[in-house]
Amino acid sequence: MSGIETHARRALEEVCSGRHLERVAEFYSNDFVDHVNDMTFTGVAGARQSVSFYRSTFPDLSVSVEDQIVGGETVAPRWVMRGTYRGRETTMRGITLSHFAGGRIVEDWTYSDTVGLLRQLGLWRAALVGLRWSTHGKQRRH
Repeated sequence: MSGIETHARRALEEVCSGRHLERVAEFYSNDFVDHVNDMTFTGVAGARQSVSFYRSTFPDLSVSVEDQIVGGETVAPRWVMRGTYRGRETTMRGITLSHFAGGRIVEDWTYSDTVGLLRQLGLWRAALVGLRWSTHGKQRRH
């Protein structure tokens, strides 16, 4: 595995899962831009906000990288997120394109199956999560 491939995997599995959120600055540039579906977060503080939001929704959040493709300074991990919301276990799959400069991630583009996640939650839970995400997204959209 290449250095940036290992770095991208660890960023998702350790930092984005919230297990080692205190290490976010080791993996992400100060100028980091995070595009998550239709939300955008900026800087190391934005990365912390994004992870903290998911962690508050899914306290037992875990992220596992299933496969990665590397091209130049870009890594494309395909991952699966697991977590429990109000007693319902969920799984969400996604892909992140991570661009590196200076040994750290400077920009991520993440696309995830949020519709599939909301189906797993059921109508009531999906409405609650959707409300939280839409409120949170309005605060962070650029």
